[in-house]
Amino acid sequence: MAQHDQEWDGVRLTVDGAVATVTLTVPERRNAQTPAMWRALTEAGRALPGTVRVAVLRAEGVSFSAGLDRRAFTPEGIEGELSFLDLARAADAELDATIASFQEAFTWWRRNDLMSVAAVQGHAIGAGFQLALACDLRICAADAQFAMRETSLGLVPDLGGTKPLVDLVGYGRALEICATGRAVGAAEAERIGLANLVVTPDELPAATDDLVAALLAAPRDALIETKALLRGAAGRDYDTQRAAERAAQARRLRDLTPSATRSA
Repeated sequence: MAQHDQEWDGVRLTVDGAVATVTLTVPERRNAQTPAMWRALTEAGRALPGTVRVAVLRAEGVSFSAGLDRRAFTPEGIEGELSFLDLARAADAELDATIASFQEAFTWWRRNDLMSVAAVQGHAIGAGFQLALACDLRICAADAQFAMRETSLGLVPDLGGTKPLVDLVGYGRALEICATGRAVGAAEAERIGLANLVVTPDELPAATDDLVAALLAAPRDALIETKALLRGAAGRDYDTQRAAERAAQARRLRDLTPSATRSA
Protein backbone atom coordinates (compact mmCIF):
# COMPACT_ATOMS: atom_id res chain seq x y z
CA MET A 1 0.00 0.00 0.00
CA ALA A 2 1.31 3.48 -0.86
CA GLN A 3 2.64 5.71 1.90
CA HIS A 4 1.00 9.10 2.38
CA ASP A 5 2.55 12.09 4.16
CA GLN A 6 0.95 15.29 5.45
CA GLU A 7 2.68 18.11 7.32
CA TRP A 8 1.49 20.89 9.58
CA ASP A 9 3.28 23.19 12.06
CA GLY A 10 6.05 21.05 13.55
CA VAL A 11 4.20 17.78 12.88
CA ARG A 12 4.43 15.22 10.08
CA LEU A 13 1.87 12.45 9.62
CA THR A 14 2.86 9.39 7.63
CA VAL A 15 0.25 6.71 6.95
CA ASP A 16 1.46 3.36 5.69
CA GLY A 17 -1.34 0.83 5.64
CA ALA A 18 -2.48 0.09 9.19
CA VAL A 19 0.27 2.19 10.80
CA ALA A 20 0.32 5.95 11.24
CA THR A 21 3.52 7.66 12.36
CA VAL A 22 3.28 11.13 13.87
CA THR A 23 6.66 12.84 14.05
CA LEU A 24 7.56 16.05 15.87
CA THR A 25 9.79 17.96 13.45
CA VAL A 26 11.31 20.91 15.33
CA PRO A 27 14.62 19.42 16.52
CA GLU A 28 16.34 22.83 16.56
CA ARG A 29 14.04 23.83 19.43
CA ARG A 30 14.08 20.35 21.01
CA ASN A 31 10.49 19.95 19.75
CA ALA A 32 9.21 22.59 22.15
CA GLN A 33 5.43 22.74 21.90
CA THR A 34 3.28 25.65 20.80
CA PRO A 35 -0.45 26.13 20.25
CA ALA A 36 0.26 25.72 16.53
CA MET A 37 1.84 22.32 17.19
CA TRP A 38 -1.15 21.33 19.32
CA ARG A 39 -3.51 22.28 16.50
CA ALA A 40 -1.33 20.23 14.15
CA LEU A 41 -1.45 17.20 16.44
CA THR A 42 -5.22 17.52 16.66
CA GLU A 43 -5.42 17.70 12.86
CA ALA A 44 -3.21 14.62 12.57
CA GLY A 45 -5.66 12.68 14.71
CA ARG A 46 -8.58 13.82 12.59
CA ALA A 47 -6.76 12.90 9.40
CA LEU A 48 -6.27 9.23 10.29
CA PRO A 49 -8.07 6.91 7.90
CA GLY A 50 -10.21 4.17 9.38
CA THR A 51 -7.70 1.54 8.29
CA VAL A 52 -5.13 2.72 10.84
CA ARG A 53 -4.75 0.36 13.80
CA VAL A 54 -1.54 1.65 15.40
CA ALA A 55 -0.32 5.23 15.81
CA VAL A 56 3.37 5.76 16.61
CA LEU A 57 4.61 9.03 18.06
CA ARG A 58 8.25 9.87 17.33
CA ALA A 59 10.43 12.97 17.41
CA GLU A 60 13.35 14.21 15.38
CA GLY A 61 16.59 15.21 17.09
CA VAL A 62 18.03 14.47 20.51
CA SER A 63 14.90 15.29 22.53
CA PHE A 64 11.39 13.92 22.39
CA SER A 65 9.99 17.27 23.54
CA ALA A 66 11.38 19.85 25.93
CA GLY A 67 7.88 20.98 26.83
CA LEU A 68 6.06 24.23 26.24
CA ASP A 69 7.92 26.84 24.22
CA ARG A 70 8.79 29.43 26.88
CA ARG A 71 8.23 32.25 24.39
CA ALA A 72 4.52 31.75 25.06
CA PHE A 73 5.05 33.37 28.47
CA THR A 74 6.83 36.48 27.19
CA PRO A 75 5.00 39.72 26.40
CA GLU A 76 5.96 39.28 22.75
CA GLY A 77 4.66 35.72 22.69
CA ILE A 78 5.08 33.48 19.66
CA GLU A 79 4.51 35.02 16.26
CA GLY A 80 0.92 34.55 15.20
CA GLU A 81 -0.17 33.31 18.64
CA LEU A 82 -1.82 34.97 21.61
CA SER A 83 0.65 35.37 24.49
CA PHE A 84 -0.26 33.28 27.51
CA LEU A 85 0.04 36.49 29.53
CA ASP A 86 -2.84 37.91 27.48
CA LEU A 87 -4.71 34.61 27.61
CA ALA A 88 -4.64 34.78 31.41
CA ARG A 89 -6.69 37.98 31.21
CA ALA A 90 -9.46 36.32 29.17
CA ALA A 91 -12.93 35.68 30.58
CA ASP A 92 -13.35 32.36 32.41
CA ALA A 93 -15.36 30.72 29.64
CA GLU A 94 -12.88 31.74 26.95
CA LEU A 95 -9.91 30.57 29.02
CA ASP A 96 -11.57 27.23 29.70
CA ALA A 97 -12.45 26.74 26.03
CA THR A 98 -8.92 27.60 24.93
CA ILE A 99 -7.31 25.11 27.31
CA ALA A 100 -9.85 22.50 26.21
CA SER A 101 -8.78 23.07 22.59
CA PHE A 102 -5.14 22.55 23.61
CA GLN A 103 -6.09 19.27 25.32
CA GLU A 104 -7.55 17.86 22.09
CA ALA A 105 -4.00 17.24 20.84
CA PHE A 106 -3.50 14.82 23.74
CA THR A 107 -6.81 12.96 23.89
CA TRP A 108 -7.24 11.14 20.59
CA TRP A 109 -4.28 8.85 21.29
CA ARG A 110 -6.46 7.04 23.86
CA ARG A 111 -9.23 6.04 21.45
CA ASN A 112 -10.35 2.45 22.01
CA ASP A 113 -10.11 1.63 18.30
CA LEU A 114 -6.44 2.61 18.16
CA MET A 115 -3.24 1.46 19.83
CA SER A 116 -0.73 4.27 20.37
CA VAL A 117 2.99 3.94 21.04
CA ALA A 118 5.40 6.72 22.03
CA ALA A 119 9.07 6.24 21.14
CA VAL A 120 10.85 8.52 23.61
CA GLN A 121 14.45 9.67 23.49
CA GLY A 122 16.16 12.42 25.44
CA HIS A 123 14.03 14.92 27.31
CA ALA A 124 10.27 14.58 27.74
CA ILE A 125 9.52 17.59 29.90
CA GLY A 126 6.18 19.05 30.96
CA ALA A 127 3.97 19.03 27.88
CA GLY A 128 6.42 16.52 26.38
CA PHE A 129 5.92 14.20 29.36
CA GLN A 130 2.16 14.59 29.03
CA LEU A 131 2.31 13.80 25.30
CA ALA A 132 4.17 10.57 26.05
CA LEU A 133 1.58 9.79 28.75
CA ALA A 134 -1.21 10.32 26.22
CA CYS A 135 -0.09 7.16 24.41
CA ASP A 136 -1.05 3.66 25.49
CA LEU A 137 2.52 2.36 25.51
CA ARG A 138 5.98 3.92 25.83
CA ILE A 139 9.28 2.56 24.54
CA CYS A 140 12.20 4.58 25.84
CA ALA A 141 15.81 5.04 24.89
CA ALA A 142 18.21 4.68 27.80
CA ASP A 143 18.84 8.44 27.71
CA ALA A 144 15.15 9.33 28.22
CA GLN A 145 14.39 11.78 31.02
CA PHE A 146 10.83 12.53 32.13
CA ALA A 147 9.96 15.55 34.27
CA MET A 148 6.76 17.41 35.13
CA ARG A 149 7.98 20.96 35.65
CA GLU A 150 4.65 22.80 35.67
CA THR A 151 4.33 23.01 39.45
CA SER A 152 7.77 24.59 39.83
CA LEU A 153 6.62 27.27 37.38
CA GLY A 154 3.50 27.98 39.44
CA LEU A 155 1.27 26.03 37.06
CA VAL A 156 -0.38 22.58 36.96
CA PRO A 157 -0.18 19.81 34.35
CA ASP A 158 -3.31 20.58 32.31
CA LEU A 159 -2.87 18.63 29.06
CA GLY A 160 -4.45 15.39 30.19
CA GLY A 161 -1.37 13.97 31.89
CA THR A 162 -2.50 13.71 35.50
CA LYS A 163 -4.95 10.82 35.01
CA PRO A 164 -2.61 8.45 33.15
CA LEU A 165 0.27 9.33 35.46
CA VAL A 166 -1.72 8.36 38.56
CA ASP A 167 -3.04 5.25 36.80
CA LEU A 168 0.49 4.16 35.95
CA VAL A 169 2.47 4.93 39.11
CA GLY A 170 -0.10 5.61 41.86
CA TYR A 171 -1.13 8.79 43.64
CA GLY A 172 1.82 9.14 46.01
CA ARG A 173 4.52 8.71 43.41
CA ALA A 174 2.64 10.87 40.88
CA LEU A 175 2.35 13.66 43.46
CA GLU A 176 6.04 13.43 44.30
CA ILE A 177 7.06 13.57 40.63
CA CYS A 178 4.85 16.59 39.96
CA ALA A 179 5.53 18.45 43.20
CA THR A 180 9.31 18.19 42.97
CA GLY A 181 9.66 18.47 39.20
CA ARG A 182 12.57 16.04 39.38
CA ALA A 183 13.80 14.01 36.44
CA VAL A 184 12.79 10.37 36.13
CA GLY A 185 15.38 8.47 34.13
CA ALA A 186 14.64 5.61 31.80
CA ALA A 187 15.64 2.85 34.24
CA GLU A 188 13.37 4.24 36.96
CA ALA A 189 10.59 4.83 34.43
CA GLU A 190 10.67 1.16 33.52
CA ARG A 191 10.77 0.08 37.16
CA ILE A 192 7.75 2.16 38.22
CA GLY A 193 5.65 1.44 35.13
CA LEU A 194 6.07 4.59 33.06
CA ALA A 195 8.06 2.77 30.39
CA ASN A 196 7.10 -0.58 28.90
CA LEU A 197 10.60 -1.17 27.57
CA VAL A 198 14.00 0.55 27.68
CA VAL A 199 16.55 0.04 24.90
CA THR A 200 19.69 1.78 23.69
CA PRO A 201 19.10 4.86 21.53
CA ASP A 202 20.26 2.96 18.45
CA GLU A 203 17.76 0.18 19.13
CA LEU A 204 14.76 2.47 19.61
CA PRO A 205 13.46 2.44 16.00
CA ALA A 206 13.72 -1.34 15.64
CA ALA A 207 12.21 -2.01 19.07
CA THR A 208 9.28 0.27 18.22
CA ASP A 209 8.76 -1.51 14.91
CA ASP A 210 8.80 -4.89 16.70
CA LEU A 211 6.11 -3.74 19.13
CA VAL A 212 3.99 -2.38 16.29
CA ALA A 213 4.27 -5.71 14.48
CA ALA A 214 3.17 -7.57 17.61
CA LEU A 215 0.15 -5.28 18.02
CA LEU A 216 -0.84 -5.77 14.40
CA ALA A 217 -0.64 -9.54 14.80
CA ALA A 218 -3.61 -9.55 17.19
CA PRO A 219 -7.12 -9.45 15.67
CA ARG A 220 -8.30 -5.84 15.68
CA ASP A 221 -11.71 -6.36 17.29
CA ALA A 222 -10.26 -8.47 20.11
CA LEU A 223 -7.67 -5.77 20.82
CA ILE A 224 -10.33 -3.04 20.85
CA GLU A 225 -12.47 -4.98 23.33
CA THR A 226 -9.46 -5.78 25.53
CA LYS A 227 -8.30 -2.16 25.60
CA ALA A 228 -11.78 -0.99 26.56
CA LEU A 229 -11.95 -3.59 29.35
CA LEU A 230 -8.59 -2.61 30.81
CA ARG A 231 -9.13 1.13 30.52
CA GLY A 232 -12.45 0.89 32.35
CA ALA A 233 -11.26 -1.54 35.02
CA ALA A 234 -10.06 1.09 37.49
CA GLY A 235 -13.51 2.66 37.64
CA ARG A 236 -15.42 -0.60 38.16
CA ASP A 237 -15.74 -2.88 41.15
CA TYR A 238 -14.84 -6.55 40.72
CA ASP A 239 -18.32 -7.82 39.96
CA THR A 240 -19.03 -5.03 37.49
CA GLN A 241 -15.74 -5.73 35.74
CA ARG A 242 -16.59 -9.44 35.51
CA ALA A 243 -19.92 -8.51 33.93
CA ALA A 244 -18.11 -6.30 31.42
CA GLU A 245 -15.81 -9.22 30.59
CA ARG A 246 -18.79 -11.49 30.00
CA ALA A 247 -20.48 -8.99 27.71
CA ALA A 248 -17.29 -8.40 25.73
CA GLN A 249 -16.65 -12.11 25.36
CA ALA A 250 -20.22 -12.72 24.20
CA ARG A 251 -19.72 -10.13 21.47
CA ARG A 252 -16.46 -11.76 20.40
CA LEU A 253 -17.94 -15.27 20.34
CA ARG A 254 -20.89 -14.15 18.22
CA ASP A 255 -18.61 -12.25 15.85
CA LEU A 256 -16.39 -15.30 15.47
CA THR A 257 -19.38 -17.59 14.95
CA PRO A 258 -21.76 -15.74 12.63
CA SER A 259 -24.14 -18.68 12.47
CA ALA A 260 -24.58 -18.74 16.24
CA THR A 261 -28.10 -17.88 17.44
CA ARG A 262 -29.17 -16.62 20.80
CA SER A 263 -31.09 -18.92 23.10
CA ALA A 264 -34.70 -18.01 23.66
